[in-house]
Amino acid sequence: QVQLVESGGGSVQAGGSLRLSCVGSGWNYDSRIMGWVRQKPNKEREVVATVSLYGGVTHVSDSVKGRFTISRDNTRNTIYLEMSKLKPEDTAIYYCARGRLASGISLQEEDYDLWGQGTQVSVSS
Repeated sequence: QVQLVESGGGSVQAGGSLRLSCVGSGWNYDSRIMGWVRQKPNKEREVVATVSLYGGVTHVSDSVKGRFTISRDNTRNTIYLEMSKLKPEDTAIYYCARGRLASGISLQEEDYDLWGQGTQVSVSS
């Protein structure tokens, strides 16, 4: 079964940190780029971080630059999102996502074809 399962969300005060994890299964894990996507209430989804096939190249959106870090461990079929200096505006449902691409990186939502069920991150001021 092809699926992604996230964990690690929760509630935190502004300035705090959280670490999200996502395990993938059902396909050759190191054959696709991966990413983290978030959706704020009443907003469109936004790709906030992306990582290349073997983790050597990463990129984050300007909205989280300097605060979020994406990584992957292909031996565990897992990607991570380390979030620090969290702000109330980071409150959203966070989804991990499998890319359509077999190379490079992408912050374009249309370059992803599979999402997990999502995990809620809530940041209070």
